[in-house]
Amino acid sequence: MTIADRWLLPDGMDEVLPPQASRMEELRRALLDLYHRWGYDQVMPPTAEFLDSLLTGTGSDLALQTFKLTDQLTGRMMGISADVTPQVARMDAHSLKRQGPVRLCYCTNVLRATADQHQGGRSPVQVGVELFGHAGLEADLEILHLALASLAAAGAREIHLALGHIGIYRSLVQAAELDIDQERALFEALELKSPGELAARVAESVGDPALAEMFMALGRLHGGVEVLDEAREAFAEAPAAVGAALDQLRALHQGVMAAHPEVEPYFDLAELRGYAYHTGMMFAAYVPGYGQALAKGGRYDDTGRAFGRARPATGFSMDLKQLATLAPAEPPRVGIWAPAEGEGLGEAVLALREQGERVVQALPGQRTGPAEHRCDRQLVRADGHWQVTAL
Repeated sequence: MTIADRWLLPDGMDEVLPPQASRMEELRRALLDLYHRWGYDQVMPPTAEFLDSLLTGTGSDLALQTFKLTDQLTGRMMGISADVTPQVARMDAHSLKRQGPVRLCYCTNVLRATADQHQGGRSPVQVGVELFGHAGLEADLEILHLALASLAAAGAREIHLALGHIGIYRSLVQAAELDIDQERALFEALELKSPGELAARVAESVGDPALAEMFMALGRLHGGVEVLDEAREAFAEAPAAVGAALDQLRALHQGVMAAHPEVEPYFDLAELRGYAYHTGMMFAAYVPGYGQALAKGGRYDDTGRAFGRARPATGFSMDLKQLATLAPAEPPRVGIWAPAEGEGLGEAVLALREQGERVVQALPGQRTGPAEHRCDRQLVRADGHWQVTAL
């Protein structure tokens, strides 16, 4: 590598410069304070763990995204965390072992070998919450409320909330008694959103005409809240679990709309993201101008089983870097410019900083001024005293 190329970063890795770094830190504090007010305790997972822990349960789909290395002390394979959720599930099941509902939150760097198609980049700062120990609709609704409150705190407007329920597809697959290959083929057809491909796969795999029509309807059921009424008709003869899932979506919609009437709801009953570990409702939140979800989550019960303690679980995560871009690119000037020297200047600067003010003191010979250092005021000496005046 030449000297001219030494500044290059690996693809998908980025650095955060001022003032965006300050914006991220302000937002991190605001979000963690928000979660604290909701009763969530902060945890700090380790950067690396043994692979058999990281790639268990919710982490099984992360194998290709996980950087792997050999532990020099034990010779065992380790992985750098690519997703905090399985780590927090381990903490709840094995390290904390609390009874009843447990609310945990986090904000930490993760590293990914490949870019996440949903949240971009290979070095997100993952922030989120997890609620363990309660299987009821109330826990899912709390998570939805908190996700929307998080986006609002970051400055998001015109939020579009996409809701789905993995239990509908699972129930139909079970009723049709599909084998692994047939299920995979149907899964891929639904992911492609291709009616022709779905029709071909259904014709090959589903012998029951009623179930075949339900699978075809699944691919069409996406849109506004009217989708739930259409689904009720389409799945009138479906297993009871399908009706229960629709009831849950209806209740979640009503709960969200009661508290957040400004949110635009969207339903996609064929959304299968996270199929390997989601067990119930799933959601993703979008805002105009962003091609991927800013927040995503859902229910993933029994993840702790791999750690010896099965627990209901629901939660969501976000990338703090993305959230920080919701604010204006140029933040307001919020500092006091102080000269390089003067009688009693040191005491005046110290007093202002102890009051919580941001004071930038010039250095001898410095050519840049208050504008370059985001200062909107200045410290001047008048009548024998140091005073703060507007610029």
